[in-house]
Amino acid sequence: MENIGVLMACPMNAYLEHQLHNRFNLLRFWNFPDSDAFFAQINAASVRALVVNAFVGADLLDVFIDRLPNLEILSTYSVGLDKVDLAKCKEKGIRVTNTPDVLTDDVADIAIGLILAVLRKISEGDRFVKKGLWKMAHFQFQFTSQFSGKSVGIIGLGRIGLAIAKRAEAFNCAISYHSRSQKLNTNYKYYPTVIELASNCQILVVACALTPETHHIINRQVIDSLGPNGVVINIARGGHVDEAELISALVEGRLGGAGLDVFEDEPEVNEELFGIDNVVLLPHHGCATVETRNAMADLVVRNLEAHFMNKPLLTRVV
Repeated sequence: MENIGVLMACPMNAYLEHQLHNRFNLLRFWNFPDSDAFFAQINAASVRALVVNAFVGADLLDVFIDRLPNLEILSTYSVGLDKVDLAKCKEKGIRVTNTPDVLTDDVADIAIGLILAVLRKISEGDRFVKKGLWKMAHFQFQFTSQFSGKSVGIIGLGRIGLAIAKRAEAFNCAISYHSRSQKLNTNYKYYPTVIELASNCQILVVACALTPETHHIINRQVIDSLGPNGVVINIARGGHVDEAELISALVEGRLGGAGLDVFEDEPEVNEELFGIDNVVLLPHHGCATVETRNAMADLVVRNLEAHFMNKPLLTRVV
């Protein structure tokens, strides 16, 4: 397969890059100043596969799809597909794969970690100790809020949402959820709207796919339904949350706290969030463990190998 051109859109994982380099003719887009320079220096007709991730802009993907005449497969090093124009790929006969399942546990773990960090003020406590305030008698660290026994609402009860629910159950939490349709294989309480879900839980976790319908699914009405003691946790996509409304609710005390691993315009983050104590921020790091990122890389490579060997794809989307 050494003569098969595979274009890697941006740096993702050294292990993935090494595996692709060993098996294919790997082209690294980031070694070129821009797309015009790239297409001027390479044989576009030789590129038959494209590897991207959740951070590549849709505009760049459209350029690749339009200017690679023999592109056969697009493999994304992510579960999320919101950057990929699936309809366009289907129209052009380009197969699409992603990397589900292997990152489920890590993302569910980070959701629980964010809940604990927000409720128990772990980041604030860390700063309190490091600043030497603990040893000063007139400074006492504030009380925090218990996680055990809280009611947890989950938006999206797919693989990750279900894994979060099972972990929260271990804390004796009551679980409820909202999704496009009611799940028949669970006893968790279902609410047909996000408003109803938010009105009946203390912690609201976003774990659904980003679509036009779920964009800003966390809006002012949902936040106000959750209330001043409620907590929003987002480990899905930044576009799910109306950040301006979230910030105003936190500042005004209409929401109790938030834990965010994703942002609307990442890696740019609204700096107003930096000064809010009851917010914990992570750099879209939910699945960023060595074990999971390497497993994702293996899945990308195995899908490409399966395609070029005319075998069934492991995780076909289109």
